[in-house]
Amino acid sequence: MGPVDCMLPDTPRRRTILKLALPIIGAMLTQSLINLIDAALVGSLGETALAGVGIGGYTMFMITALVFGLSSGVQAQTARRHGEEDIAQRAMALNAGLLIALIVTLPLTLLCLWQAPRLLGLINQQEAVQAVGVDYFRWRVVSLVAVAMIFCFRGYWNGIQQTGIYLRIVLIMHVVNVTASIGLIFGLAGLPAMGAAGAGAGTALAMFIGLVFWARHTRRHAHVSGYLQHPPQRATLAKTLHLAAPHSFQQFWFAAGYAVLFWILGRIDTASVAVGHVLVNLSLLLILPGVGLGLAAMSLVGQALGRETPEDAHRWGWDVVRVAWTSLALLALPMLLFPDAVLGLFLHDAELVALGRLPLRLTALMIVLDAAALVLAQALLGAGAHRTVMSVTLCMQWLVFLPLAWWVGIELGYGLIGIWWAQLGYRCLNSACFVLIWQRRRWQWLAI
Repeated sequence: MGPVDCMLPDTPRRRTILKLALPIIGAMLTQSLINLIDAALVGSLGETALAGVGIGGYTMFMITALVFGLSSGVQAQTARRHGEEDIAQRAMALNAGLLIALIVTLPLTLLCLWQAPRLLGLINQQEAVQAVGVDYFRWRVVSLVAVAMIFCFRGYWNGIQQTGIYLRIVLIMHVVNVTASIGLIFGLAGLPAMGAAGAGAGTALAMFIGLVFWARHTRRHAHVSGYLQHPPQRATLAKTLHLAAPHSFQQFWFAAGYAVLFWILGRIDTASVAVGHVLVNLSLLLILPGVGLGLAAMSLVGQALGRETPEDAHRWGWDVVRVAWTSLALLALPMLLFPDAVLGLFLHDAELVALGRLPLRLTALMIVLDAAALVLAQALLGAGAHRTVMSVTLCMQWLVFLPLAWWVGIELGYGLIGIWWAQLGYRCLNSACFVLIWQRRRWQWLAI
């Protein structure tokens, strides 16, 4: 047995983890390409259109974070019912999530349509860029109700370990998105030429078509679990809100934290903003396997607790962490060994590459160190410890990292490199906190 085998869980458990996680990882990787696809399609329209789509996509990311918690709220309850073998009640949380999604997103969508210029004005002050961004964002935000409901369906199917449907539907959505966006941007096949706004309209259409596929598949296969058979009970609605609200709050302020980070980098110089943008996007893309493994841990922990086997739930958390450490280490290796080659894919100025060399190597270390936090945070959500995860995540980001980044990068004058060293320390502390919480095991007695 080699050293890597010693680090991994036994073969049956490893297969279970990968069977759950790989479709989620594949779907999340393709899902993360939506904004990149829209940017690529409008690239030929010029830098103003490209910048407008960029700020519109980021604003949509912030708004979407407000309903993201519905996914974990539904998944945690579904996994617990699945572990209890309470088949008739498995879809009760899904029903509640769909109703909450409808109630929350309709007024939120209207508010965003009305206040779109003001929202985008907070990010960019150039009138031409704002005009493009507002048109693009308004088309995207029309699909907010579809996005929120898709989160609910995803949580249900992940909760019963049927993760493959997520990847299949996401691939269909991408085909629709690319086809419709090309036609609407350039006015092909008799469609109106909408320019950059056409990319937003094509993406919105893809979301609604994806929602139809989710609803049809769930109606066909989840009837026995109570899908849309009865109005959700008040207790189920309250529990779903109780679980979803902290996670949504956390995601929103986590996204806002990146806006503050870029504001800090902007106080240094333009080069730091450019390099920081590349580093952040690389790290967000490469941690997706860790997030996907974390979602698998959420289901496995929830189901083990539903079976009333808390020790097995604890073991599942660490088994997934071990798989995540190995996987993320392999992904981070090229950044550690060949930083210039990786940066050269995005930066074409030798001085920018030199500036990003050490921070990229630190990013590679962060990705591996972050594995425990990524997995155990999701595992704790599966146990119902949503408020704990929210408190730790936001305190570490807003009370530790961002003040430290300002102090080291701006006050002490260490710039981008100093901020990335501070971020490495923050990631270590964040993972250590989640390991401590996991080992204390108070989450084993939470009721869902």
